[in-house]
This record gives sequence, structure tokens and C-alpha cells, in this order.
Amino acid sequence: MRLDDRVRSISYLKAHAAEILRDLGERQEPLVITQNGEARAVMLHVAAYDTLQETVALIKLLSLADRQAREGMLQSADEALAAFRNPDG
Repeated sequence: MRLDDRVRSISYLKAHAAEILRDLGERQEPLVITQNGEARAVMLHVAAYDTLQETVALIKLLSLADRQAREGMLQSADEALAAFRNPDG
């Protein structure tokens, strides 16, 4: 995704806040806010932010699973079910 057309100054944000919020909801794309010509913040619609957070959590879980697999911390399904059914060993 290119953000070239999704860059606005902080003064634009102040003058067009309602329009920007409506656009964020409709397009579900981030908006870069600049101050003195430099990128300072990124605005996201709440739904897009929630999706981003869920994606990050999933990537963390996949990374953990990958590390555990590389370290040999695996069980077959049968072993896992047996341990679940008989927790005392």
C-alpha cells in the first residue's frame, strides 16, 4: 500500500477533522499526519487498528510455535490427548 496520497498536515487535520474521520471509516487505510513537513503520526480507523492488533498477536503466536518446533518442544496429537485425559501421568 502506497501512502503518498494519504499524507496530510496537522493544520489540514485541524480544519477537516470530521471529513478525515469519515474517510478513515470508509477507506480503512492509514493516514500519515505531518508537522513541519515531517511525518509525526499515523491515524487509523478503530476497526483497522483492532485488525492490526489481532494480526500482530497471531504473528507472535506463530513465531512462538515456530521457535518451540525448532527446539523440539512438540508432541504428537495422541501424546497430547493422552496427557489431557490423564493429567496425573
